[in-house]
Amino acid sequence: MEATTRPSNHIGRKISRIRELRGIKQEALAHELGVSQQTVSRIESSESVEEDILQKVAKILGVPAEAIKNFSDEAVINIISSTLHNTSGLVNYNPVFTFNPIEKFMEVMDENKKLYERLLESEREKVELLKKMIKE
Repeated sequence: MEATTRPSNHIGRKISRIRELRGIKQEALAHELGVSQQTVSRIESSESVEEDILQKVAKILGVPAEAIKNFSDEAVINIISSTLHNTSGLVNYNPVFTFNPIEKFMEVMDENKKLYERLLESEREKVELLKKMIKE
């Protein structure tokens, strides 16, 4: 007997996943819908959602209602994976440094040394002034 995995049709769970991916809290969704956070929690725990509520939620989440109905974690993973492996040059996740971090560090160290030397010179001048004042 071969096990087949079918995508879940739990609309509430799909709403929850899309909301999380969009970085929206239940409280914010509840506020936009004009309901309590507990109501949003109930919607997200429901296997089916009324079409008018689904349309409102979809609009707030910025996706079509069909996207919620057809949402699957596997599809998201595939999209992210193909984006990361995009060779068209449109997406580049490899940072290109326009400077050498060690050189920058050395520049900062040189600046600190110069500041220290000026401070030391200033202290020497103060000591000389105090010596003159004591002698007079």
